[in-house]
Amino acid sequence: MGYVKGLKCKECQREFPKDPIHVCEYCFGPLEVDYDYEAIGKVISRKRIQDGPPSMWRYKDLMPLDEEPKVGHHVGYTPLVRAKNLGKALGLKNLYVKNDSVNHPTFSFKDRVVCVAISKAMEFGFDMISCASTGNLANSVAAHSAEAGLKSCIFIPDGLEAGKILGTNIYGTQLIAVHGSYDDVNRLCSEIAANHRWAFVNINIRPYYGDGSRSYGYEIAEQLGWKTPDNVVVPVAGSSLITKIYKAFKEFEQFGLLEGKVNTKVFAAQATGCSPVTTAIKNGTETIKPVKPNTIAKSIAIGNPADGYYGVKTAKNSGGWGEDVSDEEVVKGMQLLAQTEGIFTETAGGVTVGVTKKLVEQGRIKPDEVTVICVTGNGLKTQEALAGVYAAPPVIEPKLQSFEDIYSNSITV
Repeated sequence: MGYVKGLKCKECQREFPKDPIHVCEYCFGPLEVDYDYEAIGKVISRKRIQDGPPSMWRYKDLMPLDEEPKVGHHVGYTPLVRAKNLGKALGLKNLYVKNDSVNHPTFSFKDRVVCVAISKAMEFGFDMISCASTGNLANSVAAHSAEAGLKSCIFIPDGLEAGKILGTNIYGTQLIAVHGSYDDVNRLCSEIAANHRWAFVNINIRPYYGDGSRSYGYEIAEQLGWKTPDNVVVPVAGSSLITKIYKAFKEFEQFGLLEGKVNTKVFAAQATGCSPVTTAIKNGTETIKPVKPNTIAKSIAIGNPADGYYGVKTAKNSGGWGEDVSDEEVVKGMQLLAQTEGIFTETAGGVTVGVTKKLVEQGRIKPDEVTVICVTGNGLKTQEALAGVYAAPPVIEPKLQSFEDIYSNSITV
């Protein structure tokens, strides 16, 4: 038995039943899950969480399911890495990396949201799963649909990285590339959803799907010893993750699970080639001006973010900020994380590292503050971003002298 009362409009607060819907029919505001927090508060405790499985399902009381989860039993509870080397490079004494590049099964934080979405879709009786994706979501929907024994049909913009295409096809899904941007794909999927009774995880299942992201925030707080950090730097695409992390912190505070209060500043991080949210923050407005993406950070290249308004509000209300970095800075961020902490992140992680560097230089993040950088995907999926950066390795004969010759002349290790 779960603790979901229904859905509620984030704007007009009208209530709706638990159905596969995502938009208020009165004001067109987004719908979110309405939980019975009073009932949750009677059962949840640190001990109950710590006695749970070493996965995101240790927070099952806070997930929007009425039945037991159907898939993704090993998703989540990823490492919160104390990043001393990276911190030294950036001038931060208390830096952590929340590393979802090792999240199972598809090596991105999207596994958190998809296992919730598919479990909910099965509760609703769907047998076809679909989504619009920039790659990581496609990987995860394909994998979890296969685990559930459901059919899936996945739509992506053409031109995605080869690793993400292969990492979707392997699960036996129907993959369709659309000539256009993610926003074009998402618009098409909204039309398809109106004509077919499919579960689109990021359209008609969106209110439930998004709440899986809260587990990322719960884990940060629990792994910091039931405390929230002073700063958290979050990659922003549609702006769901940034809002859910902050919501997770506030929920833990509400249930009395934290040591102290939430004083976390939330920082939005985007690539300069697709930065509608951080641009709005810098301009002091909550109005999102859509853009046409042009960046190597394809996984967060959403020009018209569905929750952009709420992403801006989260950064503003928390006392945070928004910053963006060029593609060159994205690559440097990927290299810096790999060379200091041994973590190979995808481009979105390069964005958060690069943005953190800027925020430190601007004085928005102080050296002694506890700071968490969010790394949400694995670099093996976005190898094209590093094309041309490294020369081919030298080739030598299998002879000691051949090595000595090249070692004395050019090897720099």
